[in-house]
Amino acid sequence: MDKGVRSSPEGGRFFLHTAQEGKTMAYLIPAEFVTKMVDAGESKIFMSTRDTLIRAFMAGAILALAAVFAVTVSVQTGSPLAGAMLFPVGFIMLYLMGFDLLTGVFVLTPLAWLDKRPGVTISGILRNWGLVFCGNFAGALTVAFMMAFVFTMGFDAPAGPVGEKLAGVGEARTVGYAAHGVSGWLTIFLRGMLCNWMVSMGVVGAMISTNVSGKVIAMWMPIMLFFYMVFEHSVVNMFLFPFALMMGGDFSVMDYLLWNEIPTALGNLVGGLAFTGLTLYSTHYKTAPKRDLLNTSSYSTNKKAA
Repeated sequence: MDKGVRSSPEGGRFFLHTAQEGKTMAYLIPAEFVTKMVDAGESKIFMSTRDTLIRAFMAGAILALAAVFAVTVSVQTGSPLAGAMLFPVGFIMLYLMGFDLLTGVFVLTPLAWLDKRPGVTISGILRNWGLVFCGNFAGALTVAFMMAFVFTMGFDAPAGPVGEKLAGVGEARTVGYAAHGVSGWLTIFLRGMLCNWMVSMGVVGAMISTNVSGKVIAMWMPIMLFFYMVFEHSVVNMFLFPFALMMGGDFSVMDYLLWNEIPTALGNLVGGLAFTGLTLYSTHYKTAPKRDLLNTSSYSTNKKAA
């Protein structure tokens, strides 16, 4: 095919062909990748219990390991930005493997219900959320125990600078928020909203390209932003706080649930669905009627004549 040939925008895809290299780069317009979002949400609702749990377990485990990696880089380099730039590696790996995070299904599954897909119910959505939560938590908890064991030589030695840094997060982001009462709780909620606004942009961004490099770039940017800004991600926190408790953190399981995990998860749900899922669905899939410019022009002309 000749160099520079591209499809029409009505077809949904833009292809750029290079004859010498034989490579194709494709971009999907929003109307098409939002359809993929709805399809993905429907598919996750009908996935078997076994597959849902396994995929969620692996997603939680990989994201937990990525958090350890990012904190290790930050501590050893003295640069939080370096850690934030490399944290998306974990998110990209789990997404390309087809694993599921709670933050992702929060955004995708309700769209299938809004689109009235056959067999999609509220109970089916809640079942999916519950299974993914359990799988993510089990995966993150497994990595938390493994890393606590590794950092302390089987709980027989000090954790070292990286382990101490990870352990210190738990107290600051539970009782630290609790000290501010309702304002602290709302702060976590808003940080959760902002987090999944960015994370869901990464999930959706990966759908705009049909090649790996395009997906990686689209995922990298918003994930780096959320991590560097220290927004609250419910699945990352499923690792951080159990790890801190294993390291002797001065807070309780109830502190973790009431002053972090619950408001974070609620914020993740509201932020991802409101800022990404519903906005894309309502403006690119279930669009409002277009303005009648001809009638508008005639009305303006008549009004001037009068």
